Amino acid sequence: MRPIQSGEPGGDSIQARRSPGYPTQASGRYLFPRSSWHTGIGPSVVRAEINEGVAATRVLHRGRITPGHGRLYLDNTQALVTFVGVQKTYDGTTLVVPDLNLEIQRGEFLTLLGPSGSGKTTCLMMLAGFESPTAGEILLDGQPISRTPPHKRNFGVVFQNYALFPHLTIAENVAYPLTVRKVAKDECTRLVARALNMVRLEGLDARYPGQLSGGQQQRVALARALVFDPQLVLMDEPLGALDKQLREHMQIELKELHRKLGVTFVYVTHDQGEALTMSDRVAVFNDGRIQMIDTVEKLYETPSNRFVAGFVGDSTLLRGQCGTISAGQCEIVLPSGESLTGVNVNAAASGARVFGSIRPERIEAHFDAAPAAGNVMSAIVKDVIYFGDHLRLRCTLPDETEAKVRMALTSNAQPQAGKPVWLRFPNPHLRIYT
Repeated sequence: MRPIQSGEPGGDSIQARRSPGYPTQASGRYLFPRSSWHTGIGPSVVRAEINEGVAATRVLHRGRITPGHGRLYLDNTQALVTFVGVQKTYDGTTLVVPDLNLEIQRGEFLTLLGPSGSGKTTCLMMLAGFESPTAGEILLDGQPISRTPPHKRNFGVVFQNYALFPHLTIAENVAYPLTVRKVAKDECTRLVARALNMVRLEGLDARYPGQLSGGQQQRVALARALVFDPQLVLMDEPLGALDKQLREHMQIELKELHRKLGVTFVYVTHDQGEALTMSDRVAVFNDGRIQMIDTVEKLYETPSNRFVAGFVGDSTLLRGQCGTISAGQCEIVLPSGESLTGVNVNAAASGARVFGSIRPERIEAHFDAAPAAGNVMSAIVKDVIYFGDHLRLRCTLPDETEAKVRMALTSNAQPQAGKPVWLRFPNPHLRIYT
């Protein structure tokens, strides 16, 4: 079978949504010749042969006929889940989720990140069907599901406390979703074996949860959520009860499993490290609202507001007044009278109160003399902390603000507490917020 080329002329135009089995490696918009598809069950079903960097696969797509364009195309940008103006209140007065509008793309790993009480778990529970929106609508593949009970949504859910049945074997725990769906015994055995193989628990099917470690129990809960081929997997802080080393190991395993399966994951956590390690995109919540949603790189390197800059990762925070403004840049005038120039993120006006933020690894420390480049301030090394893979300096600026500097162990410098240091704040990495 030849690959289907983007831009080929076709017959009637059909805008289709990907089915769960669509190859995740294929992306973008493709045009198919009329000979490669046929309709069935009326005009809402399209069958196309796809070969876009993966093995040729015959996949079923659902869509709608749009006459007059003379082309057949597949639109991969269709969101799997959409929150439209969703609100939630528990007491009829206070909105814990004031107005949520969010699209979850098919096949992505999306993390809802935020402090306690930010509304992230409430949003997950509404998506799972355990809570109902007070207002607004949740759409799955364009269809409303707010009134659909949880057991009819075809979602897998993994909780922090695992929620395993202690009196059932591992195989029986994993098989539970299949049992309630009345799956045939032979098929059930095959699917359980496949799920346990996915999470590397082969040979442990006859054991009981009490005979497994915390990490193994978490894998059982994950296998149970995946065994029935769910459309979506929801996880509510599932690694919170594990120790640091095991938690980091499970983060890598979850990311690898997601890559292999291509299933949509929605993950809730307050741990920024987890979010940055595993996610394709992260939605940062505060006070029931999304402060920023973007890829992990943009979330960390270019936060859109002061809350995101302070909550995600570590940073040095400077307080001052907006000075000169020029072409997307502005000065921050510190209480000491010194000034630095950085990116004017929120279009601060001259004279406004502003906050500067920069990551510790972006600050350059010079111990012999001040560098010739601009954006330099003198400071005193307050403390030197050994972190194993780097040194962390705590430095005091003239206005008593503490600046945190991350230094690689390969540096030839030998910083000492009480010694002077000159800190350079590179202009592109100093972000100034209102």
